[in-house]
Amino acid sequence: MEASWINTGLYPFKSNYLDVEGHKIHYIDEGAGPVILFSHGTPEWSFGWRDIVQGLRDRFRCVAPDLLGFGLSDKPADADYSVVAHARRMALFIEKLGLRDVHIVGNDFGLSIAFDYAIRHPERVQKLSLFNGWMWPLDTDPHYARPARWMQGWLGRLLYLRFNFPVNLVMPAAFGDKKKLTPEVHRHYKMALPGPAARKAAFAFSGELLKANGFWAEQWRRVSTLSEKPCLIFWGMRDKFVPPYELEKWTKALPNARVVRFENAGHFVQEEEPERMVAELAGHFGGS
Repeated sequence: MEASWINTGLYPFKSNYLDVEGHKIHYIDEGAGPVILFSHGTPEWSFGWRDIVQGLRDRFRCVAPDLLGFGLSDKPADADYSVVAHARRMALFIEKLGLRDVHIVGNDFGLSIAFDYAIRHPERVQKLSLFNGWMWPLDTDPHYARPARWMQGWLGRLLYLRFNFPVNLVMPAAFGDKKKLTPEVHRHYKMALPGPAARKAAFAFSGELLKANGFWAEQWRRVSTLSEKPCLIFWGMRDKFVPPYELEKWTKALPNARVVRFENAGHFVQEEEPERMVAELAGHFGGS
């Protein structure tokens, strides 16, 4: 069952659903070959991977779930929307689909959510790619901590739940080239979070910037588990939200990783530079 508001010219995929902890998780599963798992952040969903998937599905099996509370997945009012819970559900999703020898692409919150599986099951993960995300505590960096504390107040809650703040205001500001966020593309992010009841997961992520630091600290302590995995790092250098200085942490932790910098892209590199990402990912995941 497809949502009637989806432009199938932009998102020409069959919808699939998997029960995870009693909730329906929506995902797309396109193509055949080596498996690439795509893990999105906020306020995103599998729609953001559309151009990447269309460019790779002739050579790879591309699997892109919507996190609980996002996209076309269930949005229960009382669910646990912590990063820890999302990571647990992602692991269950991978296991239920029987994915093995998987490659992972992750950004924003989705990076740590999917990479947690790679840390815990390195033998089941082959190669990695990441962009504009983190896997370490953020509470000591004022760049994140100050707005996170503000967002947890009454005004932040109102802006998130009533006015869809991350989609309507943050997303346009996060593009390096704002022309690439067309009204029709933007509509698909707005419609995926249509009202206050559907926006609780996005609001929860704003609080996780302060609450999830134990989880991220443990991940970063074990980051060496990933250092031998072939890794491709993309970075939008005009990202105001996860700034370029964060890239240095990744290059030090994963010294063998190849880095591709997009000087004019912002936070959502997959929306701004999909053609270049497809070419780079095909070479990275297709190579030996």
